[in-house]
Amino acid sequence: MATPTLAVLLVAGAASLFMAWAIGAGSSGSTPFAPAVGANAISILRAGFVVGILGLLGAVLQGANVTEAVGQELVVGEPLGATAAVIGLVVAATLVAVGIFAGYPIATAFTVTGAVVGVGLASGGAPAWAKYQQIGALWVLTPVIGGGLSYGTARLLRAESVPERVAVPVLGGLVGLLLANIGFVLLGPPDEQTSVATAVAVAVDGGLAAAAGASLLVALLVAGVLAYDMRASGPAASQRHFLLALGGLVAFSAGGSQVGLALGPLVPLTGSLELPLVALLFGGGLGLLVGSWTGAPRMIKALSQDYSSLGPRRSIAALIPSFAIAQTAVFFGIPVSFNEIIVSAIIGSGYAASGAGGEVSGAKMGYTVLAWVGSLVGAFAVSYGAFLGVSAVL
Repeated sequence: MATPTLAVLLVAGAASLFMAWAIGAGSSGSTPFAPAVGANAISILRAGFVVGILGLLGAVLQGANVTEAVGQELVVGEPLGATAAVIGLVVAATLVAVGIFAGYPIATAFTVTGAVVGVGLASGGAPAWAKYQQIGALWVLTPVIGGGLSYGTARLLRAESVPERVAVPVLGGLVGLLLANIGFVLLGPPDEQTSVATAVAVAVDGGLAAAAGASLLVALLVAGVLAYDMRASGPAASQRHFLLALGGLVAFSAGGSQVGLALGPLVPLTGSLELPLVALLFGGGLGLLVGSWTGAPRMIKALSQDYSSLGPRRSIAALIPSFAIAQTAVFFGIPVSFNEIIVSAIIGSGYAASGAGGEVSGAKMGYTVLAWVGSLVGAFAVSYGAFLGVSAVL
């Protein structure tokens, strides 16, 4: 592939930065802390500031897998050329912009995936069926698993037979177990992510037993901290603290999973420049941060009004599976919609409350799903046609 010109890099970089800003200002910058704001655990401005920092950290420490997948694994045989990458980015960014300013729910993950696959196939690439099966499986299972886990968690927190002083630390222990096994760039060899459990096992040369022991230790530590907080601060305050911590974890995960949507198409362009991936991730993370600081507070204020009706328990029940699903997407390098994750989890926690089934609008759910499908199909068709048209002119 020929080295892209400076003009091509500038156009692609501008579209990528706009995508990063839109992601930071949209769902990944606003939904993680909206439940905590609704529960009066943190102010709106402070939430916007914190989510920007955590999104930047997540992008740098966990963004490699999804970024490389979007840039190199959605089509096979023929890597994205400069023209294809620019058209894919511009189409996706334009559709996202239309959604933002017109008020339509354009799903960024579906839009970027459709645009990249469209230009990739139009430029001579072949479908990456194995990757599409992974992506399709996660997209289809997210509402089922996320909603089911959220429902079960909410029921546990509402069960009179299970005291909160037991339920909250147990849930915290499960979150700690996940924390011990998610990958971070700084813990592994260059360009690879390694979990705390794996790093400990390698350090002591203990194998699977050492990794399991490290995971259990982290789980017990988190559970112990929450148990102490329950006694020292009381159940209500402890729930708010737990909710705030979960919001931070989801914000961090959002940075790791969503930055690849903005940066992925740039990977083929920057390869010839020998630009380190971590530098690219840092630039995308800065775009998320600016979006979170400039646009997320307004969105957080709007969303917190919806989340406040959930209360701390249902918000906790929604954020735990959201964290787990987002980290699954990061691990497998799968672009995923945070709107889909959060909406599914909220619906599950909503059904757990007595009489809450009527609160979930079937029509609204149907329109949301149609918007997701339309984002994917529309981005594919527009980018495919745009590439063929530009190629014919050139």
